[in-house]
Amino acid sequence: MSYLKSVVEQYDELTIEQEDLEALIDLAEEEEDLSLRPEVEEGLARLRKKVDRLEEESLLSGDLDHKDAIVSIHPGAGGLESQDWAEMLLRMYLRWAESRGFKVDLHEVQEGEGGGIKSATFTVHGRNAYGLFSAEKGVHRLVRISPFDASRRRHTSFASLDVIPMLDEEEEVEIDPKDLRVETFRSSGAGGQHVNVTDSAVRITHIPTGIVVSCQNERSQISNRQTAMRILKARLAELARREREEEIRRLRGDRRDIGFGSQIRSYVLHPYRLVKDHRTDVEIGNVDAVLDGELDELVDAYLRWKASGGERGSQ
Repeated sequence: MSYLKSVVEQYDELTIEQEDLEALIDLAEEEEDLSLRPEVEEGLARLRKKVDRLEEESLLSGDLDHKDAIVSIHPGAGGLESQDWAEMLLRMYLRWAESRGFKVDLHEVQEGEGGGIKSATFTVHGRNAYGLFSAEKGVHRLVRISPFDASRRRHTSFASLDVIPMLDEEEEVEIDPKDLRVETFRSSGAGGQHVNVTDSAVRITHIPTGIVVSCQNERSQISNRQTAMRILKARLAELARREREEEIRRLRGDRRDIGFGSQIRSYVLHPYRLVKDHRTDVEIGNVDAVLDGELDELVDAYLRWKASGGERGSQ
């Protein structure tokens, strides 16, 4: 109810803002006052941005879209190259989350050997966090001249991003404590100021499924365990949802092979510079801006493509 009420209030506020802007335009026309032009243009730009965000709300119609998001990043094959690419993706998504006004809790960053990261997990808190970040779920491909190759050869690297919704307590799955292996360890890695250096880090393994969750961003072992358990429950719930969807696809006879090589987006830094989304065919030439977290255009295009039926029958 609170979420739906906020959507209605947002619409009402925009309606009032539109009426005020129309009144200002009428006044400027009646008095032929050109000095009001900058104020009108500024008001139109502000209103257009707010309307775009409201339209975005209409594209996020899934039952879980409004929830917080648990995001994981993993490098693909390729060692140091892919680990470095995974770290670049982590920076990109943290900057995008910041630009959207989201709060981020960085739970775990595992430093790669020689550089980059082997994995990272963080939770994004904010309105429609899951709906927006789920648009980025999949394999991301980077093509560049390797900074680690003395021969300056071109390399292709892959990294994957996985997103699941953070469930409310009443939605969480029940877990038998006998199915858990809980380990504590000293946190380390590329977490910087986000990560402590005591023995309070926690790693929980769900033995039946093999799912492993780590959390090391809190100084309290109890807090880390609570956070890790919430992430584990969310991942188990997501696993159950995927199994149900797989069963439905099996009954329908849909046996699509979604392999690791089926990247959703390519980031090319050589021999030309271009970001291309392979689902929507949107292309952006300013690769640096995208890598700095300017993802709104790509995400908006995906949400519109998905709403138009572009993803019908997949995933």
